[in-house]
Amino acid sequence: MLGRGLWLCKPRLAKRGSKFGVLPYICAAVVCVVVLIVLFLDFIELWVTSFRMNAVVEPHTGIAPPQNVPPPRPDEFLIMPSPLVCQRAKPYLITMVTSAPANQRARQAIRDTWGGEIEFRGLRVMTLFMVGVTSDPGLAKLLVVEARERGDLIQGRFVDTYSNLTLKTLSMLGWTRRFCPQAQFMAKVDDDVLFNPSVLLHFLNRSRNPYEQGDLYLGRVHLHVAPNRDPDSKQYLPAEAYPPSVFPDYCSGTAYVLSRSALLKISLAAAATPLSTHLPPEDVFVGLCAYAAGVLPTYCPLFSGGPSVPYGRCCYQAMVSVHHTSPREMLRYWAEVHSSPQCSWLSVRASLGMCKALAMLWTALDLE
Repeated sequence: MLGRGLWLCKPRLAKRGSKFGVLPYICAAVVCVVVLIVLFLDFIELWVTSFRMNAVVEPHTGIAPPQNVPPPRPDEFLIMPSPLVCQRAKPYLITMVTSAPANQRARQAIRDTWGGEIEFRGLRVMTLFMVGVTSDPGLAKLLVVEARERGDLIQGRFVDTYSNLTLKTLSMLGWTRRFCPQAQFMAKVDDDVLFNPSVLLHFLNRSRNPYEQGDLYLGRVHLHVAPNRDPDSKQYLPAEAYPPSVFPDYCSGTAYVLSRSALLKISLAAAATPLSTHLPPEDVFVGLCAYAAGVLPTYCPLFSGGPSVPYGRCCYQAMVSVHHTSPREMLRYWAEVHSSPQCSWLSVRASLGMCKALAMLWTALDLE
């Protein structure tokens, strides 16, 4: 398309003194603007989103404020690694992957790709999987075998269903708070997400003092989302359970990051919150607890979680998370992204901009 535009501008170059003499300069300026937008589309996206985000957090009366609650006990988990696993590994970043019991292929793909990264520039990374209880006896036995062989499964005392995703998140937060106080950051990641711990740690070290104990709730922020009032929807939330017309801004549940202090505040707020029959989606629930705790979400354009991001080798080198990735795709993409040579700065910027532009276009045209 850019080439065609330049071709249209070219014939006017010879017409000196004509009324079209300025057209080539206009075309050149337009091309330069388009190129700059593509190269820095993620920064533009960050600026626009940050401008639209709520700047003030006031506790909502429907969510209890943080308070002291008893820590979870080991017997609250049917399966878990040794309580000393974090003391031994001393992770700087712990990645908690929420997974369904039947998703063995997804968990193995993660172990064979990004879950196998255990260190970045001296910073230790550990990946564990959070599952619930299955009603299938055969699958339950397979989980026990997998846990014994891999040592990276945590199973909470709740039935693993969509409606219990909030309970899964509560178990995940409680386990991390109790058994992994060494970790400075926790990443919550779905098992269909291609995650890149090294990119995240590079971002954290570039953006802030890595040892700073401030509140960080980082991800792809959803803005001004209204509760689903459709009784036939699996995300139905009646007005009695949540009266306001919109939720506070919150990070997409596909992948987000909490600093240690933010995790403690959100976890305590979540544990102190009475659970109703109708629970909001788990990422909304975390956002509500963050809202009650006075923790603001931070938007990062390197997280997906809204529009799907089309594959591009250089683009995926720059992304922290990419949603909707099958186990087969995860294995292929990871191998290609980490093959030599590394993409140049210009290639990464151009590829990232094109990926994001296509994702926005697909969303606008409803092609997902």
